Amino acid sequence: MAMRKIAIGTALAIAALALVASALGLLVTSRTISNTGNVKAVGVNVYWDSACTNVTSSIDWGALDPGGAENVTVYVLNSGSVPLSLSMTTGNWDPSAASDYMALAWNRESYVLSAGSVVQAVLTLSVSSSVNSITSFSFDITITGTEHA
Repeated sequence: MAMRKIAIGTALAIAALALVASALGLLVTSRTISNTGNVKAVGVNVYWDSACTNVTSSIDWGALDPGGAENVTVYVLNSGSVPLSLSMTTGNWDPSAASDYMALAWNRESYVLSAGSVVQAVLTLSVSSSVNSITSFSFDITITGTEHA
């Protein structure tokens, strides 16, 4: 929807004319224009179930073997009102060297998720066969939805 912009100088001139007209006792008229619109809402939520009733707050990958991989299935809900392009990042690896030997991937990178829709996503954590001296680890997963143009 196109919007018309009135220059500040024009707006001030109109206001000044209205004040002069009012001071001179002239009749003044005005019109109120009603407006409607929609607020864009962006929201991504992650669940264990397709009904989106059991929120995913942490993942226990269990014991992983060097050279192995583990899959976890989650469900991503677009709770907003606009389509979203999905992406995933990791951070806060502990120990920090774990990120040199482990990689997290998923099957929904750049996937466009419609407003109000749910999609199944498979997260895959792979461990290098050359991993050494890492007996436990933790990291954060961030799933982001960016408004799809």
